[in-house]
Amino acid sequence: MDFDGKRLIDLSVGLEPGVDSEPFPPEIAYMDHEAGADRLAENLRELGHDVHGDDFPDGQGLAWEEITAIPHAGTHLDAPWHYGPECEGDPARTVDEIPLEWCCGNAVVLDFTDLDAGAEITPEMIDARLDDLGHDLSAGELVFVETGADELWGEPEYLTEFPGMGAAATKHLVEQGVKVIGTDAYGFDKPFDEMGRRYVESGDEAELWPAHFAGREVEYCQIEKMANLDDLPRRTDVPVVTFPVKIEDASAGWVRPVAMVEA
Repeated sequence: MDFDGKRLIDLSVGLEPGVDSEPFPPEIAYMDHEAGADRLAENLRELGHDVHGDDFPDGQGLAWEEITAIPHAGTHLDAPWHYGPECEGDPARTVDEIPLEWCCGNAVVLDFTDLDAGAEITPEMIDARLDDLGHDLSAGELVFVETGADELWGEPEYLTEFPGMGAAATKHLVEQGVKVIGTDAYGFDKPFDEMGRRYVESGDEAELWPAHFAGREVEYCQIEKMANLDDLPRRTDVPVVTFPVKIEDASAGWVRPVAMVEA
């Protein structure tokens, strides 16, 4: 691929130990080069070779890390299996079964930064934003929901200060051929506290993770914890790649979405 004249924009956050924006933050054990020399030497001794860490040049081997993390930490793509065991009456796909064709193409960015935290995005709101852009969705396009919540990354407020998709809005996009929907917020639905409040107030189970559970009726993937959507120079026809890590039989995989735009 020729990247001449192209600017690559990273639309992700990374895996960070102890970050306040993750309820289940990754644990990362860092091994420096000296410890790496000792570990490699130990491996060689187990194979019957008398090698020690200080035998390596400058006593330094290879650095590496050991990570303990759920696949929903950092920017990640949720597969239909995350939403339920079946989708449209068939076994739901796991992340290693997601067609790569779903995960690349042109993206449309819909600006919902004007909404209050806890608000629910509706089909009418989506259509209004598309009208503002003068854009009709095409099958295979990706849609990214910009809330501005990524500016709070690293803070506890990241978990609560964002609007979320509703079930009807999710179905509305998927029924137009959209297979991947992303958000720069912590979650695709409204914040946990808002969903809990609505459920207790109404007793309606449809208030609990409605956008996620829409994926039991229509097949799609969602990307959570995106970032830097405001850095994109335009709102439509944004070439992106969003390939998730393959994890066998898993509900999600880490992903690093990248946009490729004119420099």
